[in-house]
Amino acid sequence: MKSTFAATTLTLEQQLGQKLMLDFRYYCEQDSEHSIKKKCRTPVTHLPADLAKVITKHNIGGVILFAENIENISQIVKLNNAMQQAAAKSSLGAPLFISIDQEGGRVARIPRDIATSFTGNMSIGASYAVHGTKFATQSAQVIADELKAVGVNVNYAPTVDVNMNPDNPVINVRSYGEDPALVSILGAAQVAGFEGNGVITSLKHFPGHGDTSVDSHTGLPKVMHDKETIWQQDLPPFQQIIKDQNPGMIMTAHIQYPALDSSTFVSKDGKTMIKPATMSRKIITKLLRDELGYQGVVITDALDMAGISHFFEPIEAVVNTFAAGVDIALMPIEIRSPKDLVVLDTLITRLVSEVEKGNLNAKEIDISAQRIINLKNKFKLTTELNESLATQKAHHILGNASHRKVEAELALAAITEVKNDKNTLPIKLTANSKVHIIMPDTRKCIALQQVIAAQTQHIVSFSCTSLQGYEPATTLKAITEADIIIAGNAFPNQSAVEIGGMDDLADNPAFAIAKSAQTAALESLLKQARQANKKTIFISLRAPYDIAKFGQFSDAILATYAYNIDVDNNIKVSGPAFTALAKVLVGKAPAQGVLPVTISENNH
Repeated sequence: MKSTFAATTLTLEQQLGQKLMLDFRYYCEQDSEHSIKKKCRTPVTHLPADLAKVITKHNIGGVILFAENIENISQIVKLNNAMQQAAAKSSLGAPLFISIDQEGGRVARIPRDIATSFTGNMSIGASYAVHGTKFATQSAQVIADELKAVGVNVNYAPTVDVNMNPDNPVINVRSYGEDPALVSILGAAQVAGFEGNGVITSLKHFPGHGDTSVDSHTGLPKVMHDKETIWQQDLPPFQQIIKDQNPGMIMTAHIQYPALDSSTFVSKDGKTMIKPATMSRKIITKLLRDELGYQGVVITDALDMAGISHFFEPIEAVVNTFAAGVDIALMPIEIRSPKDLVVLDTLITRLVSEVEKGNLNAKEIDISAQRIINLKNKFKLTTELNESLATQKAHHILGNASHRKVEAELALAAITEVKNDKNTLPIKLTANSKVHIIMPDTRKCIALQQVIAAQTQHIVSFSCTSLQGYEPATTLKAITEADIIIAGNAFPNQSAVEIGGMDDLADNPAFAIAKSAQTAALESLLKQARQANKKTIFISLRAPYDIAKFGQFSDAILATYAYNIDVDNNIKVSGPAFTALAKVLVGKAPAQGVLPVTISENNH
């Protein structure tokens, strides 16, 4: 690889190619497979010749990986190496940004049994009162080590949105909490942890996604904060971290912020609407660049998200984001078959024409490409890799014992005791104790049952109710016979980003349906337990706002902020959050966490 590049030597086409971050999640080499009736669902786990040619031909700047691109360690190293080799053959020869969403917690693309995934940002927030920035730093260092080992050099993390809205469907536990100062401190520690270990960060989602009740994957959220609130609540983490850490990238939010920019656009179906931040020159150039002084690389959130794609044709969306001052368009067009490669050619031709006509400023495009090259140089990205050595090393690094130890320590440090009446905790298990577990699904029941059994010498009798479906009479009998009831709830439902992105919503529209029936069922079962005078423990498995609804029916309440299952081979079902929970339940460890958000009666 050439050691440095100067943007003055780049042609306009090279500059524009560097400004695209493509998604190679699925690819079908025949267009016939890629019809309206049958969407292409062939995962890219090795690099097809078509896609290698695209990287080379257009001097593509980067790619984003999804869970579908990852089967095992050897395969992912091979795929990433093949993509870098394609980049090495381009006229510019610049290495690729190879990026991923590996925030930890709910958003982790590498399978949990392969890589260390952690229990996420809100658990880090809960650990802060006792442990300070320890887990923010350590978790980022571990994730960076593992990403770098497989050839990934950009992580779309940390999320520094301040979660002010209990009903936020997309951020919630991906936030450290509701206090902008806490979010700033922990976000800065994670940026230092990632970038100190050679992985570029991307702070998200500017100017803040914390007070929304709409998921920008499925709609266009609007934040009605006045300027004062924005400067006190939404912007401080970005402002502070830019000043302290100068992160490599910042990701934009597909959100309307009328107090920052009320200018409008006409959508593809003719509606006049307020511009989202991603396309706002006032927000990207005037606020982020000029007022906050950020001169690093600005990248859009995925342009296939409904917050953009419902209102713009793909090529128009890219033109608009570049006009606003954004450096990189993430997932600008869907690439699933050869005919999409023609659309990519059209996109680049159109961008060249917009620059030549003066609709896009040539000097700005030049400076933007220079920023991208400077960031690649700063992190010494390279197209050269000894694949067999890298594979061997990656096998030793991913999910190793020392990394799993930090993961387990964070899970335990986060567990928060919110209530403990009648000395319900720790639970006193004796021979033949009967424990009835109520969980959102059977796997979580089994996971908790197995970890509790592992923490006690006694033979305990377990029974289980899955809220996905149960027989009322049998369940009532189990509750009546039990000594202890442990009930868990996960609120809110998963959003598109957690299961992978927009493609998943297309595959399974029913996935987004609210589980209102489960909520009513859980409330009814908890009331039955209370009437039967049973000791009852409520576990908030995710965002702890559900404590306001269900906590009143329980003698004790714990919050875990996570329920990852890392091992699920039908014999053993476990994850760090469940193991930590069991240790606290049986009294082998204290609950040291502190709620990083406020629980009030209005939270449900």
